[in-house]
Amino acid sequence: MNRRQVLAACALGALAAAAYALRPAVRGGPHDGYFRKLSAALRQAGIGTPTLVLDRERLHANARQILRNLNGRLPLRVVVKSLPCPALLEEVAGLAGTQRQMLFSLPQLLAMARQDRDILLGKPLPAPAALAFYRQFDGRGFQPERQLQWLVDTPQRLAQYRELARGQDLRLRVNFEIDVGLHRGGIASLETMRSMLDIVQAEPRLQWAGLMGYDAHVAKIPNLPGLREQAHAHARARYAVFADEVRARPGVFGSAKTPCFNAGGSPTYRLYDGSGVENEVALGSAMVKPSGFDSAMLADLQPACFIAAPVLKAQAPFELPYGVEWLGGLLRAWDDNARRGYFIYGGNWLADPVSPPGLSGSGLYGASSNQQVLLGSGRQALAVDDTVFFRPRQSEAVLQQFGDIAVYEHGRISEMWPVLPATG
Repeated sequence: MNRRQVLAACALGALAAAAYALRPAVRGGPHDGYFRKLSAALRQAGIGTPTLVLDRERLHANARQILRNLNGRLPLRVVVKSLPCPALLEEVAGLAGTQRQMLFSLPQLLAMARQDRDILLGKPLPAPAALAFYRQFDGRGFQPERQLQWLVDTPQRLAQYRELARGQDLRLRVNFEIDVGLHRGGIASLETMRSMLDIVQAEPRLQWAGLMGYDAHVAKIPNLPGLREQAHAHARARYAVFADEVRARPGVFGSAKTPCFNAGGSPTYRLYDGSGVENEVALGSAMVKPSGFDSAMLADLQPACFIAAPVLKAQAPFELPYGVEWLGGLLRAWDDNARRGYFIYGGNWLADPVSPPGLSGSGLYGASSNQQVLLGSGRQALAVDDTVFFRPRQSEAVLQQFGDIAVYEHGRISEMWPVLPATG
């Protein structure tokens, strides 16, 4: 070889060495002690289909921590869509000492309207949905004119509710949704607020009940110095301005024995200390802490719900379909974490594999709701009929996808809790 060829060979060798050094590090391992016990409990209970598992002990620990954080400064309103299971809702209500609920759909309202509830709608329902409630509601000691607050967001919707009250000879309590910075609708100006107060004041069948200001944007704002604090201060200042506007109408404000000034949510509840006009916070997902709620303000809470899915097929080595098998070979050669494939029962949920560690989906194979494939290095030591655990990204809707919830406590599955029907 001449000098030029030697230099070229050396350069190619250096490039190959650099490329090799860039290969992904090998990841993975078997279940840790917690998930080994959880897997054994599912096996002992004879559960062999995708199942939502609730850790009751972690749920209780989360509830205790949330109450410690609130320290009695503000009562809690439980968000039903985030914990859509009657037994779970009863459990949380008992732990938190509250019968206040926030609901988001007609079916949930019909299911939850019972004697001991205090219900606030968390989104404005169309007037026909409200009418359907009164036509289908079967009593059970629940008094809507005293225990239910319909959420209204515009003068037009309020006028629709006024016509509903007149046409059906009803007395409706209405809570005004206000925009405190999220810009997802709601009352954005004092002029609009005044026009809605005029409607309420002129109609004896309507009773103003309070305000609801949701501040989800505060937790989503980039954590630049002072930016979140500024957004939260703005939200509370806006809330105070709207509350003052109602207080300036004694005929409206005085009709509510105790106005409901609802604020906050799971990501922001700790920002409220009772020093402002807000007099309750809404919360649900924090009780079970899906991964979408991993934040500094919720760092003292534990994940309490998981999806358990059996392994149907364990493939070593992992192969892509006929015609592109060579790509699978290249992938395995490049990334040791793609050496084995595990096809599970179901998949494609709003969730991510969490145990055993080191599993990931296949971008080349694609997602599947029937038999999702997960790739791994083999360190996971998974075999057919073993269990893979996913952590949901959210609790609403996901908790309703698997039938009854398996309640895990003291190393065993103790109960199966039915869920509410899936609704929009």
